[in-house]
Parts: sequence; C-alpha cells; structure tokens
Amino acid sequence: MKIFPTIVTTTYNHSFPNYLEKIEEAEFLGIKELCFFPTALEKEERKKAYRALEKSKIKSIPFIHLRHDTEPAEAEFFINRFQTKVFNVHFSPFFTSGEWRKYLKKIYIENTISPWREKEIKNFAGVCLDFSHLEDFRLLYPDGFRENIKILEKSPCGCGHISAISQKIRYGKELGLNYHSQHYFEDLADFDYLKNYPQKYFPPIIALELENSLEEQLQVKEYIEKIMEK
Repeated sequence: MKIFPTIVTTTYNHSFPNYLEKIEEAEFLGIKELCFFPTALEKEERKKAYRALEKSKIKSIPFIHLRHDTEPAEAEFFINRFQTKVFNVHFSPFFTSGEWRKYLKKIYIENTISPWREKEIKNFAGVCLDFSHLEDFRLLYPDGFRENIKILEKSPCGCGHISAISQKIRYGKELGLNYHSQHYFEDLADFDYLKNYPQKYFPPIIALELENSLEEQLQVKEYIEKIMEK
C-alpha cells in the first residue's frame, strides 16, 4: 500500500483550488510523485494543466481520476508521460465503448452516493474504494453499506481515495442526502474512522482527496501510515 498527496480540483467546501499553485508547491517540497484529480476542469483548462505538469519536475502520476468527458488520448498521455498505472471513474457506459476499450483493465469504478452494482463493474478492472463515501454509508445508510461491502469482498480493488470525515452532518442539495465526508480536513482525528476497516480493504495505490496544501497532506499520509502500523 502506498499513499500519495494529490492535486484535486473539487470545490465542495472551499474556494476553487489553484492547481498551478499546487504544482509549484510540489516543486518547492521536492515531491516528484503524486496523484491528479482534474474532475472540476473543463477540456481547455485540462490542457493548460497538462502543459504545466509537463513543465514541472513531477516525474510520476500513478493515479488519475477521469471526468465524464475525458478522451482516450488524455489517458494515453498520462500513461506515456507520467507512467500512470490506474484510473478511476464514476460509472458511465461512455467508458466501455470505442477507443476506451483498450484501457478497461486500468479503470476502476468508484463507490459514490449510491452503492456499487455488480453489473456495472464487471467490464472494468474492478473497484476504486472511496473510504469516506463508505464511512458515510456505514454511519447513515446501513443497507447501502452492506451492499458495498459485499461487492468489495469479491471484487479486485486496485486504487482508493481517502478524504476527511467530520463529526458534523451536512446536507447536500445537489446530492440529495446527508453526509459527513469532506475534501478538507481541520484535524488529523478526521481520519480516525479508517480504524473501522481491515487492512485487506486498503488497495496498493491510495490518493488523498483533499483540498489542503500538499504539505498538510504529507502530515495526513504519515498519520494514516501510523494507524496502519497499529
């Protein structure tokens, strides 16, 4: 298992994070390997981000979160330029046709606001475990939690995300449900929920899906690694 700091572009709780600043921070900290989640970037903005990554000293991006409109050429770019090993998506039949077929053994389906469905993941490499989504289900939606665990127990899990779990319950209008998870942490104790899960659930590649600085993410990485040692 290896945990990586991540440049994310989600905007659920905080102002839009500047990925250019994160790339500069990676260079300042000497980080040469991280994950990249361009999920909030439209096509033209993604092109700018890719150019910035190419000019940086980042050597490896093992894990990419694809958007619904990502093109196969973008996946090929990351495989060739940054040795990307795995991708994850929210399920969409878009990724099972055309040129995407040759990448299916690298693409894992994430658990989101609804449980995994076996028929949806059968054509892909396996599942991507978002631990915070799973914890939301454990705390608030036990039936969905049990469904996810059944799938997790019998499916290859090639990658995962870790976000924070707040003690506060929020209601997401867009999501239409309550949740504890968030992409910004305030206290390292926000990751203590990981103690609820056995080591066998932790995949080989894990991205920290956090809007916090990369320096703060490195603190989280160390904290989680200590949890895992125990």
